[in-house]
Amino acid sequence: MAAAKKAVLGPLVGAVDQGTSSTRFLIFNSRTAELLSHHQVELKQKFPKEGWVEQDPKEILQSVYECIERTCEKLTELNIDISTIKAIGVSNQRETTIIWDKYTGEPLYNAVAAPVSPGPSVPVAVVPSGSSDPAAVTSSVWLDLRTQGTVESLNKRIPGNNNFVKSKTGLPLSTYFSAVKLHWMLENVRKVKKAVEEERALFGTVDSWLIWSLTGGPNGGVHCTDVTNASRTMLFNIHSLEWDAELCEFFDIPMTILPNVRSSSEIYGLMKISHSLKAGALEGVPISGCLGDQSAALVGQMCFQDGQAKNTYGTGCFLLCNTGQKCVFSDHGLLTTVAYKLGRDRPVCYALEGSVAIAGAVVRWLRDNLGILNTSEEIEKLANEAGTSYGCYFVPAFSGLYAPYWEPSARGIICGLTQFTNKQHIAFAALEAVCFQTREILDAMNKDCGIPLSHLQVDGGMTNNKILMQLQADILCIPVVKPSMPETTALGAAMAAGYAEGVGVWSLEPEDLTAVTMERFEPQINEEESEIRYSTWKKAVRKAMGWASAQSPTTAGDPNIFSSLPLGFFIVTSMIMLIGARYISGIP
Repeated sequence: MAAAKKAVLGPLVGAVDQGTSSTRFLIFNSRTAELLSHHQVELKQKFPKEGWVEQDPKEILQSVYECIERTCEKLTELNIDISTIKAIGVSNQRETTIIWDKYTGEPLYNAVAAPVSPGPSVPVAVVPSGSSDPAAVTSSVWLDLRTQGTVESLNKRIPGNNNFVKSKTGLPLSTYFSAVKLHWMLENVRKVKKAVEEERALFGTVDSWLIWSLTGGPNGGVHCTDVTNASRTMLFNIHSLEWDAELCEFFDIPMTILPNVRSSSEIYGLMKISHSLKAGALEGVPISGCLGDQSAALVGQMCFQDGQAKNTYGTGCFLLCNTGQKCVFSDHGLLTTVAYKLGRDRPVCYALEGSVAIAGAVVRWLRDNLGILNTSEEIEKLANEAGTSYGCYFVPAFSGLYAPYWEPSARGIICGLTQFTNKQHIAFAALEAVCFQTREILDAMNKDCGIPLSHLQVDGGMTNNKILMQLQADILCIPVVKPSMPETTALGAAMAAGYAEGVGVWSLEPEDLTAVTMERFEPQINEEESEIRYSTWKKAVRKAMGWASAQSPTTAGDPNIFSSLPLGFFIVTSMIMLIGARYISGIP
């Protein structure tokens, strides 16, 4: 029997979408932007100490290989020719910090996380404090708070009338960004410090780690990043588009370990992958697109015009507004960041960004910590049953408040409780909290840009929740528009890869961009009611502030009773008096 003829679909483009909670590899048709196949692998996060969030870089890399292999197997089952994949793009969780040995390819520490990236909402495995897992020391993710004391000491070194860090980077000095995590590693991890001294160490965010590994690793791997990821390190001058010597000196970071900075759309290197695998057919395919996840979503939503904005709802929320070639600095707590640079000779475009640390993460908290949900999807049913929060307000500031407050001392609160309050009301309040936080960022953005948004484009895993989307339209008092194809982050990375010079299979000309069907949510309550609810929310936020201090988790709650001098003195003197009394009374 003759073999079935392979389907010819025109040039295909792959995209690695690497987030905090999962990794995916997706294949798109460059002519239609249709998603043909994908595979997803869930990832673990590790919490070795209170306030510490880490991931294993080797697990991240292995998940990429697995996703690529399984997707290629699925394409073969669909009778699609893998050789028609002409380019691969990378989208990644930003700020998460990795250091590895350039000779062995071994990570020198766990990835230290940045605030959680907005991938699909999936369960997170917790490794308890004291875990013996050797991989539990490799990467720092964005909700990690170990550097709060470092930030406070560094802040004292910045002149009050010359905040050169913010003027050069567009970023406030915060635990959120890579430079502080990297500074902490160099100060506290002997293995890292030694490798840097011996000139064996390489630093990168997740994109750099993946591109270096996929292009050969120790055998000629390309050590690079793109402007969007570089702009989130706090070591990159967003005006000159170069690593900044003054910033590196301020954070005590040697410039020799930093990756080369490239545009978001150009050929960085070629895939090197085992021929024994199905994915071996991708050997020699160029990796030609690289964008931090939020910039990728902006491109995937086709927000190429000044004033266009999108909000991604995942573990966190990230609202970006394209400000074009103008670098706009916020007076209302937002970040100035690089949106994209789609080619070596193309202009750079900037964006204003506001981030909500806890969005989908609050749903997981209700499920895993309080146990009022069996699945993440169940929150929509509970909220629909309630129809209201019944005066209950939830501020999920589990690790402080991000934009527009940047208040690390805040902690989560649920207030307005009565005897009538039940789990349905709390579920509703949790969804409202996501919407209120988005409203705060949008208000700040409107003030900075001077032109109020007429609608908000949305994407991310949480947008499947129709109650949430309707609440968002009600609280913003403008329509919320959701594309029918939800994979906008991966699509943006694929578009950048296919558009790159030397690949040229994806046109970004306005007349060639594929029209996307949208679902639209219109406001259903009057503005007065919306304002009353919003003002009550802001009252709850004020009550959440000022809870935490910079006291180290390792010293907080010290079980040694003598760490309290008055208590220790009382116990010692009491013992002396008791012994003396027994001696005087003649009691043996």
